[in-house]
Amino acid sequence: MEKPLIRAFFDEATNTVSYLVWDPQTLEGAVIDPVLDWDNRSGEAGTASADVLLAAASEASVTIRWVLETHAHADHLTAAPYIKHRTGAPIGIGEHIRDVQMIFRPVFDIQDLKPEGGDFDRLFKDAERFALGALTVEVLHVPGHTPADIAYRIGDDVFVGDTLFMHDYGTARADFPGGDAHQLWHSIQRLLALPPHTRLWICHDYKAPGRDHFAWQSSVAEQRATNPHVKDGTTEAEFVAFRLARDSRLAAPTLLLPSIQVNIRAGRFPPAEANGVRYLKIPVTPKPGQAALFAQEAL
Repeated sequence: MEKPLIRAFFDEATNTVSYLVWDPQTLEGAVIDPVLDWDNRSGEAGTASADVLLAAASEASVTIRWVLETHAHADHLTAAPYIKHRTGAPIGIGEHIRDVQMIFRPVFDIQDLKPEGGDFDRLFKDAERFALGALTVEVLHVPGHTPADIAYRIGDDVFVGDTLFMHDYGTARADFPGGDAHQLWHSIQRLLALPPHTRLWICHDYKAPGRDHFAWQSSVAEQRATNPHVKDGTTEAEFVAFRLARDSRLAAPTLLLPSIQVNIRAGRFPPAEANGVRYLKIPVTPKPGQAALFAQEAL
């Protein structure tokens, strides 16, 4: 079986790993989870990180045929539409992105979403297969972190998105709207049922205690042996109790609000206002007992 060639690109600002994956026979490739540079303090967006990835593809003579998202990320903005603009490659994501859009559309009062996930070019179903050159990519629906998470399997290589982190670190949170710790457990078990030698390519890394470097390649065997959240012997009840307790103490991701409203649009920013400027929204919610914050509006 032909193996894909894989090159990882780590964005330390968001702790995100993007991948350039290609078929060595045909030199046809895909970009997985590309990152748009975003300065949350100034509202400035840039493509330097995506340009590095595109330059690497050019140097390797790779033709990018797909831009693949594992889910609508909450910790970085996607560069998928920029990659599409530069290469013509369609943007794919799991079909349950429609569920995520239904959750967040009213949160941001988004009026410009296309029906039925139409901002994306391809909505993948569980177990669907598609070609990447002479390689076959299999889609695995792995909900729990969000309803829409999918992993991409190419033979013995699986790009797991936000399900598993490195085997010395743990697992993804499940407290976002639509997330479910029980679903996450079963999704992880689906991945850990793959052959032990299967390579797992991680989407985020934060350096586990005692490790002084970033890492993003693991294996099913390593996860089952040492992952502190799901190693062999852990029960579903233990995992769910741990995940719920841990998630209740986690702060929201720094880029949650800009990321979600851009990423559920397939990376498209909101339409420009009459003054030609595009704006992202920040929903304002009073803290418990602080409803008087809006009292002046009644005067």
